[in-house]
This record gives sequence, structure tokens and C-alpha cells, in this order.
Amino acid sequence: MYLLLGSSGYVGTKFRQLLTARKLPFRAISRTDCDIYDASSLSKCIDASAATFLINCAGYTGKPNVDACELHMTECLQANAVLPGIIDAACKESEIRWGHVSSGCIYTGSGERPNGFTESDTPNFSFRTNNCSFYSGTKALGEEILQESNRCYIWRLRVPFDANDSPRNYLSKLVRYQRLLEATNSLSHLDDYVNACLDCCINELPLGIYNVTNTGYVSTKEVVELIQPIVPAGHRFEFFESEADFMLRAAKTPRSNCVLDNTKAIDAGLKLPDVRDAILRSVHEWKKA
Repeated sequence: MYLLLGSSGYVGTKFRQLLTARKLPFRAISRTDCDIYDASSLSKCIDASAATFLINCAGYTGKPNVDACELHMTECLQANAVLPGIIDAACKESEIRWGHVSSGCIYTGSGERPNGFTESDTPNFSFRTNNCSFYSGTKALGEEILQESNRCYIWRLRVPFDANDSPRNYLSKLVRYQRLLEATNSLSHLDDYVNACLDCCINELPLGIYNVTNTGYVSTKEVVELIQPIVPAGHRFEFFESEADFMLRAAKTPRSNCVLDNTKAIDAGLKLPDVRDAILRSVHEWKKA
């Protein structure tokens, strides 16, 4: 039995869908079931449901984007940095393993390796480097709190997308934004991401951090070319002159643009297809829908 925290969000909804599709028994829990910010209360909920694994999709991302986190720091800090430690304590008390939906936004750039940052690289977009958004800082803290955990998967998500039009879908954002920032990023097709996370549990892969991103990386302009079939007729994409221009005109806090190396996940047998193929697959399914 799986317990699912944060089941109503963009990522949590996909976990619900794929747990159901794969016929894996689960129960979605919320603050009405127990006090998820109290380890003892959460542990009792785990024991009462006879759960053998917990999946945490709960977190604070800000709406419509991470700029909102600068205005709601308490909620952001509690959900992204404090809650993971509480969940780990509860899972330790109940003697079960668990998985944490984390983020690649704790990095900026591509690092010193050709394929980007690996799981062992220290985050360079965090409070400790004093160059990040509040959101990225709290996500880095959340991982830091779990460094000594011996029962947790940390699944790093990066710029999620799929074939369903949603305010959280990267492809939807591109279609709707008036002007875009040219940047190079790793991306995560949401179906590929969630299936890979579930495969970690089912196949009992070694615990620890995994960069769960599609293979390769793309620039904004490359993605724009790939999604042309779903772009409204007459829509023309414009780009900011530079990141400085973007910050001046459209953003309140710095953004993470980074490349993550998914070699560890691939070597472990997780299926994470080429990012361009994943985008084209989403475009095809989007058109059919």
C-alpha cells in the first residue's frame, strides 16, 4: 500500500493516475486525515493504513510562478524545507521507505561536466550561494535535511511537461507567454518522471538522489520549433534581449536554468527517453486530444 501526500497538485495528480493505471494500491492523505506537520500523527496514519511506502508530492511552488514564493516565505519554507524532515522522522518511526519529489532548480548552468550536474554535485543555486530565488533556496534546504536519511529516494524533477494543457505544464506556458527567455535546460516529461519514480519503488533500487529528467537538454528556441503544431495560428514568439532584460521586465526573483545528468538513473534501468522525442510525443497526443 502506497500513501500519497500532495495528491491534488500537478505532479500528485499524475501519481494518482499512474498508480491507478498500474493497479498499485494507494491512499491519498491530506491534512484532514492527520497533522502532516507532526511526525507522530503522520506515523499513526501510516500504521493505520498498513502502508509500506510513502510518496511526497506536497510542496509550495507559488502561483502563477515562483515569484509568489517571495511573498509567502513562511508557507514556502514549511512545505519545502521543514516538511521533508518531518516525513522522514515519521517514516523512520513506522519503519517504511519513502520518496520525495524534489527539484533540479537548485542548480544554475551546466557545471563542469559535458552532461551537466550529477547527483553528487553541491547545489550552486541556493541560500548558501546567495544567488537564488526563495523557492530554490527552500528546495535545496529540503534536500540538505535529508542528507543523512537511510530510507528515502530524492527524485529531482526539472521543468515538467506533458500532453495536458495546464498552467503548470511548460508547453502550455510557452504557448501563452507573450515573450520568452532563451535558455538551455533539462526537462522532465511528467509521465516518464512518475513511471521512473514508481519503478524505483517496485524494483527496490538503491535509495538516494536521482536526476529524473529526460535524456539530453534543449534550448527554449528548440522547444518552440518542436511545438509549432499546437501553437495558435498567427501567434508569434518574441524573446527577451537577455536575462537582465527578463529580470527587469518580467521577473521579481532569479530563475534556475540548468542541465542535469541522468546517467545514474539510466544505468539503474529507469526509462527516460530523449527529451526531443518526449516533446514530440506530447505534441502528438495534444493534437489528438
